[in-house]
Amino acid sequence: MLRRYGQITALLVLGVVQAVVLALSVPMLLLAFMLGVVLLFPWQVRMVRRLAELNRRLVREWTGLEVESPYLPAPPPPVPEPNGMYRSERTLYKTPRVPAWNNRWKWMVKDPATWRDDLWLLLDPMVKVSLLPVFAVIPERALLMYAHWTDLLLGATVASRLAGQVSHLRRTRNLATDSQAAEMRRIERDLHDGTQARLVAIGMTLGAVEQLVDTDPQAAKALLTKARESSAETLTELRRVIRGIHPPVLAERGLADAVRALAMDSPLQVTVTVDLPERPESPVEAAVYFAVSELLSNAARHGDASTAAVDISSHGADLRVTVTDDGLGGADPAKGSGLNGIERRLLAFDGVLALNSPPGGPTTVTLDLPGVLPHEPADKLPRGKAIAIALLWCTAWCPSFPQGVVPAIFKIFGVEEKSWFLALHVPEPWQWPVIFAMIAVGGTMYVMAHHLRANHESRHLPTKLGC
Repeated sequence: MLRRYGQITALLVLGVVQAVVLALSVPMLLLAFMLGVVLLFPWQVRMVRRLAELNRRLVREWTGLEVESPYLPAPPPPVPEPNGMYRSERTLYKTPRVPAWNNRWKWMVKDPATWRDDLWLLLDPMVKVSLLPVFAVIPERALLMYAHWTDLLLGATVASRLAGQVSHLRRTRNLATDSQAAEMRRIERDLHDGTQARLVAIGMTLGAVEQLVDTDPQAAKALLTKARESSAETLTELRRVIRGIHPPVLAERGLADAVRALAMDSPLQVTVTVDLPERPESPVEAAVYFAVSELLSNAARHGDASTAAVDISSHGADLRVTVTDDGLGGADPAKGSGLNGIERRLLAFDGVLALNSPPGGPTTVTLDLPGVLPHEPADKLPRGKAIAIALLWCTAWCPSFPQGVVPAIFKIFGVEEKSWFLALHVPEPWQWPVIFAMIAVGGTMYVMAHHLRANHESRHLPTKLGC
């Protein structure tokens, strides 16, 4: 309990800091937009954002409610045109400094989170003051209520989440494009240096056979035998290249059997465990297959391992792959062990790679690919959130109407009856502030109830759409 009161005290102290920042922000905004001192606006935005981020972090640590950052992705650095100049609308600049500044200015002005931060800066101190009685009586619940208020104004919206996803998809698309180009160069190199050279050699051999078939049949027969052997080797090499593009067993029999076939071809003793209710989509299967292939190859070539274990399992819609070997350990992505390539493959699916490889081994690599398996999302409200929404709807009427609107009407029309209206029992100078505070508390409770439901639905919307 003392810890909660300490946290509430810290929030109130932060409210004092907010009041100071608000006093600075108002003239800065007026000077920026009315007198043209535009340099002040980015400073004001950064100052308020740091304060808002501090508030998000405190709420996250104290209540466990994840308040996502709502800001749109920052603009990329300016790219020079073919003539080496940098364009900002219709003006060209020799350096990227002014275009970059203009882009950041537009980004801050057009980001709705910028103005939501300013609204939070204005309203939050009043909300804290109105919640003081609740803070004093039930600090635990009051902190949760305040956390939802913070999420209402400072949390991510559907638009900001979609903008973040678009930015992330753009980055992963570029990485996927680069990886695909590197893969095509590798295939071209393998075909040029291997298969193509062998086919040229076979053609030259057959040309020699044509010249010798009448004059030296025995030599021609020997060359034909050599050509047949070369064609068999070429076919084997071509099949190897095809498996490097997309193994037929993966397309025909799925990930489980493809990994088992991979284990049989490995020089290691590999055990494979697969627990998947359904087959993932083809791109996911290919990414996992080649990742496991690379990891087993690393264990054999670099780790001096003799045994390995591959476990592929599902956790709802998430796919998890764990590869463990008894090698020497000490694996490091910076040493060019192929782990960076695996990470690039996984980024296309928002996947992550976790590595545990102490010197002396064993090495464990875990691949997590979220939301890639067919899975019916559970969009039902959690019990705690449903109870909170019900309580908010059932109790918000009290401060908003009988303790807020009715005393206001009594004050306006001069009704002397005080009854059980709290605002009419306080000293005269405090009656209107208490009335406004009651209406604000009730309105905030209604907004929080609506926001809890809308926030839950928005967070499940991308899953339902298959995004």
